[in-house]
Parts: sequence; structure tokens; C-alpha cells
Amino acid sequence: METTTPKQKSAAALALAAVGVVFGDIGTSPLYAIKESFGGAHPLAPDEPHVLGVLSLIFWAIMLVVTTKYVALMMRADNKGEGGSLALLALASRLTHGSNLTPIVIILGIFAAALFYGDSMITPAISVLSAVEGLQVAAPALEPYVVPLTLAILIALFALQKHGTARVGALFGPITMVWFAVLAVIGLIQIVEHPVVLWALNPYYAVNFFMLDGWIAFLALGSVVLVVTGSEALYTDMGHFGRFPIRLAWFGVVLPALVINYFGQGALILGDARTLDNPLFRMVPDWAALPMVGLATAATIIASQAVITGAFSVTRQAIQLGYLPRMQIIHTSAAEMGQIYLPFVNWMLAFFVALLVLGFQSSTHLAAAYGIAVTGTMIIDALLLAIVAALLWRWKPIVLVLVIGLFLFVDLSFFTANLTKLTHGGWFPLAVGLVIFLVLTTWKRGRALLWERVSKDALELDTFLKAVSDRVPRVPGTAIFMTGTATGTPGSLLHNLKHNKVLHEQVVVLTVRFEEIPYVPEDQRFELTVLPKNFYRLRLRYGFMEGPNIPDALRKAEGKGLHCDPMQSSYFLSRETVIPSTKPGMAMWREHLFAWMSRSATSAMDFFNIPPNRVVELGTQIEI
Repeated sequence: METTTPKQKSAAALALAAVGVVFGDIGTSPLYAIKESFGGAHPLAPDEPHVLGVLSLIFWAIMLVVTTKYVALMMRADNKGEGGSLALLALASRLTHGSNLTPIVIILGIFAAALFYGDSMITPAISVLSAVEGLQVAAPALEPYVVPLTLAILIALFALQKHGTARVGALFGPITMVWFAVLAVIGLIQIVEHPVVLWALNPYYAVNFFMLDGWIAFLALGSVVLVVTGSEALYTDMGHFGRFPIRLAWFGVVLPALVINYFGQGALILGDARTLDNPLFRMVPDWAALPMVGLATAATIIASQAVITGAFSVTRQAIQLGYLPRMQIIHTSAAEMGQIYLPFVNWMLAFFVALLVLGFQSSTHLAAAYGIAVTGTMIIDALLLAIVAALLWRWKPIVLVLVIGLFLFVDLSFFTANLTKLTHGGWFPLAVGLVIFLVLTTWKRGRALLWERVSKDALELDTFLKAVSDRVPRVPGTAIFMTGTATGTPGSLLHNLKHNKVLHEQVVVLTVRFEEIPYVPEDQRFELTVLPKNFYRLRLRYGFMEGPNIPDALRKAEGKGLHCDPMQSSYFLSRETVIPSTKPGMAMWREHLFAWMSRSATSAMDFFNIPPNRVVELGTQIEI
């Protein structure tokens, strides 16, 4: 059966799919954003100045942060079509290569990726919990079952990840389209009854809010920011859908539906202050309350699925770019390359999401923990965008200062307002981000130290070939020795010759390198060098969005002149056991962490898709 590639699909079809995948997080914010703005940690009076002030802040936050910063500008800062913190890090690193800015860029990019994991734990918890809380309105007798039901839904969602989303993914777009349509309709009904809320489109009311309340208005930013959570998804998922379909979905569906619904909730509160407990569910008639809970739950499951898939994608990027050890990556779809499942990441997320639901018990309490990770990422994105604008787009300094300065002012305002949540749960995403940051940087530094030791002791392959005797027995078949060094002799080759005292008829020294671009064109994948004594050096290049398959690559390398019979080929792999030592390198606790990560890494055999019955592993101990 023929499969249609994304490029063959129409922009409308891609836009529909993007509505389901890209906008799930930001699209479920109406469940809790207005509720928290008026009834959260810093309650506001539900009168006209406050309602118009909050609505004006919400509208202009969406226009400045989402529409202008992410949809208009960030999506231009792509890395060969790919977006997201790590893709932007790779792009900014190339632009600043060799300058004093490089270390700062790397630290910022890694920390943004680390904060993403904190966000990916809170999003499923707060989204699904806020949807199920609709039962408090629709069927108050079921209130005691809100937390257990939320846990059951989330655990089922994580349990289904191993089967992939190919079958149900086709439903994501239509369900989310229905969700946005319902948001718009129920919002419009309320606006018609109280059209005064439309005055909030004027930024004067946002300014007036600050003039009236000052500090309280500033604290309200900590809840208003909930309307822009999920902005990063627009940029991260750009590679799957492309700029135009995402922009089409945003301007054609998502932006109008969200603004209408937020203004509708404001109109409802103006008409009846008693609806503050859960304005979204109070907007629908009593007969529609339970169906609305069902639709909201479906929408939040889809939003959670998008975040989980994003965590898988970011983890794979981190592995390919050398910031995490190899992990088991299972491809759940033969047609879609992006459909992957990482068991370790999946169940770690599931554990922490369940912990958050049990620990916080309500979306109001969880909202206190939400926002810091998101706003921290927004600040970093603005700083990295400044580098791209200055070095790649060649913006004039005055334009750069004005535009990036405006973004940073908004982002820093949101971030500072959210710092007041630190003691109420805001510490959680920061703690997660800090731990992940230490893990990412420890692995990167540890691998650098390891290769430094290996390269220092490595024998040059040319020297080895000159020294090896022609009288060494050659046995039939091909031996493939994998190594990370560009010119040295693999340790596994030296060990094999030392212990078995034979060489294979054909010997391939294979190096796999991951580039800081998403995909490597097939014609640039291979670099084959023919060496004396029937030796070959083969270099394979992959992008950070690609999954390596060595047997498949060797079959394709036949066109370059390398012939390997799969049934007559053996793979020799080195497995280094890292021994922490007092040698200058890293702090001892980081060396122990690196050693543990190294031991826990998935074997090269699994990661590179090498047949287990063709592998010989040779171990060696290395002190760092």
C-alpha cells in the first residue's frame, strides 16, 4: 500500500494535523487560565476594570509572544527545517563557532532543553486534571473521583505509548477542531450578551490595570502567562508540518477560537461572579456539561500526547548530539520517521506526572508550579534568536535592540511574576531542569574526556597497517570494527589480533558521526577510503533527527565500491568500562554519575540496529 509523504499532502491537510498535534497545549489553556487569573493565589475582584484589564493582558500576551515572537520570527530561525531548543542551539553554535559566545550559547541551549522536561511533566498533569475537574460542575457527586480518574486516564495514556499513535493520530485533528469550534461558539454567545468586553482589545485597559492595582496587576502576570504555555510547540514541531501549515492553522482556527473564548469567559464573569469557580464549564448549558467534560478530556489527552511525543523527540536529538547516553529507541510506524517510543523516558515521565497529580490534587495548586519553566525557556529562546538575527539575518543594531528588547521585557516580566510561585510548587520544574542540565552537561563533558584518553593512546591506522605482517593468517568474511576516532585504530581490532592472531579477508573500520543538522542528504552519507591490505575506512554521517541503521547503510555503500555479504560479516564492538579517578577532569561525583550512565547505556548493537548474532563485543577499562 502506498504511503503519502508529508510533502505530498496539501497545506490544508497538514494544517488540520497541526491543529491536533501542535496546538494541543495552548488550546487547552482556557480550562484554567481565566480561572487562575481571578481565583488563584492572588484573587481579583470580578468587576469591569479587572475583567477588561486581564482580558487586555491576555490578548496582547498572545499577540506579542505567540503571534509575533514564535509564529512570525522564531519559525524563521530554523535549522534545515527543524525547530526546537536543541535545533536552535545547533544553529546558534555554528553561527558563533570559535567565538567567546559559543560556551554561553551552549549553556543556554542545554538549559532550555532541560527546562522542557519539567514542562512536559506538568502539562499532562494540569491539562487532564483541569478537564476531569469539570465533573465538579457537571456531576458534583463525582468530585471524590476526580483525582483517581485523572490518574487512570494518564496511566492508560502512557501505557499505550508503545503501540504508537499512527492509528489514533488521524483522529487528533478532527477532535481538536471540534474542541476549538466549541470554544468559539460558547465564547461568542457570552460576548453577544456582554459586548463591553471587546473594549479589552485596546491595550489602554492593560495599562490601566497596572495603574489601578500596581503590584497585584504584576502578580496577575503569573496566571496570565498560562495562555501562552505551549508556544514552544509551534517551533518544535515545525519540522513535522512546515511553517505555512502551522501559520495557517494558527491564524485560521486557533487564534480566533482562543481569543473569542477568553473574552467569552470574561463576559460570563461580568454577568455572574458566581461562575468564577470554573468559568469554562459554566459557559455551557446543564445538558451539555457532561459531553463538554468528555470533549475537554479528549482534548487534554491529545495535548498530553503531543508533549510526550515532544519529550521523545528532544531526547533523541540529545542522544544524537552527544548530550545523553544511547537509549532504546523503538520506531512505532514504518511510514512516519518521527513516530518513536523511548521506554525509559516514557515511564520516568509517567512516574513524575502521577506524583504531581497525587501531590497537588487540583489544577489550581498545579498552576502554581506551572509557568517558571515555560517563561525561562522563552527568555533563552529570545537570547538565541538575537544571535540568529544579528549573525544570520544581519539585522541593524537599532532594530535588534528594539525587537529583542521588547520580547525580553515581556518574557522577564512573566518570569519575575512567576518567581513568586517558587514556594508554592514553582521549585519543581526548576529542580527538574537543574538535574537534567547536570545530567546533559556531565555526559557531554565525560564523553569528551573519554575520547581524549582514547585518542591519546590510539595507534594511527596507517602506522598499524605498516606494522602488521603479511604473514598474519586471513580468514574468510568481512570484519567491521566500529570506532569513534577519526584516524586511530579501533581498540577492538588490536584486541582481536592480539588474542585471536588472525585478520579477516576484508576489514572495514567504521566511524559514525552525528552532525548538527537534522538530516544528511543520502549522497553525503558515505565517505569511503580504500586502504592497503584490503582494509577500508568508512565514515557514515547522520543528522540529529535520524535513526542510524548500520546494516542498511552497508548495503547502500555497495555503490561506493564496498561489498559486504551480510551472512559473512561480523561486527566487532568495543565496550568501554569507565573507571572514575582522581585525574584532572570532572568532580568525583560527576565522574561516578558518568560511569553509571555509561554502564546503563543501551549497547551499540541495539542502537545501530546490528543483528545480535553477528556481533562480538570486546571490553576495555578506561580511567577518566
